[in-house]
Amino acid sequence: MSSKPSEVGPPAPHKPLFGDCWSCRLLSGLGLMAASVWVFMGPRRVMRQRIPPNMWHITQMTFAVGLFAWGAVVIADPVGRQIRKE
Repeated sequence: MSSKPSEVGPPAPHKPLFGDCWSCRLLSGLGLMAASVWVFMGPRRVMRQRIPPNMWHITQMTFAVGLFAWGAVVIADPVGRQIRKE
């Protein structure tokens, strides 16, 4: 064992996935939201014809809601706004 204490450097700064580029976050978030609307409209067309939805249609609609929420999170960027307390 050595008598020197091991020194650990400060952690690397956290860089958000999309950086601080507002236009990048807006474009990708709106793209995800548009994709969710496109996925959601498939089962809605079937339901407008008064055909009851099956499990596949419900799965598609649930996936579309998840895509929309993902787009909202990308735009809001809650991880990039966290302030580190030391």
